[in-house]
Amino acid sequence: MGKLVKYPDGSIREVETKKVKKTKNITKANLGESFETEINESNEYYLNKGIAAIYKKPTPVQIVKVDYPARNKAKIVEAYYKTPSTTDYNGIYKEKYIDFEAKSCRELNFSFERIYDHQIRHLERIEKLGGIAFLIIEFSSIDEVYILPSNLLVEKYEESLNGGRKSIPHDYIKDNGIIVERGFAPRLDYLKAVDKYYFKKK
Repeated sequence: MGKLVKYPDGSIREVETKKVKKTKNITKANLGESFETEINESNEYYLNKGIAAIYKKPTPVQIVKVDYPARNKAKIVEAYYKTPSTTDYNGIYKEKYIDFEAKSCRELNFSFERIYDHQIRHLERIEKLGGIAFLIIEFSSIDEVYILPSNLLVEKYEESLNGGRKSIPHDYIKDNGIIVERGFAPRLDYLKAVDKYYFKKK
């Protein structure tokens, strides 16, 4: 039903009104994207300041089929991953190779369903070879971010394979991981957390 409007001549007419769609409030609920953006912007800050060179790894994709709806337009309609991806980020920091996986979740636990076996084994190998390897995890519902060193991640994963819990609770990560502070520049100072764990003796 429209809205009744009284005109200057005294007549009353019904005028159609359009419903205005409410836009969703875009917040940190955009789990992976907003968290990844924070990491990417932090990496850009580290690079510009000469602190570290850390990049998001490209995912190797094999394109199978492409459609050309117009001469100057191409649309990929079929593709698949060439090889299983390892982890999200790698680079160099304080003369050491650094490699990590980034995850964001609403639940107050990290399920091993959210990470592949080959990714955990990759982080395990990096650490054994003397690199820095960890999981950086955001608990979006409470706005907390931690790094969990790969040796602790592997330890809990091995327990899960032997009948133990299939997830890592927030309390464990809070007690054993290192909290990452949010700020302006960088957005996520995760290298400060890396310093506290990997360079604490220096």
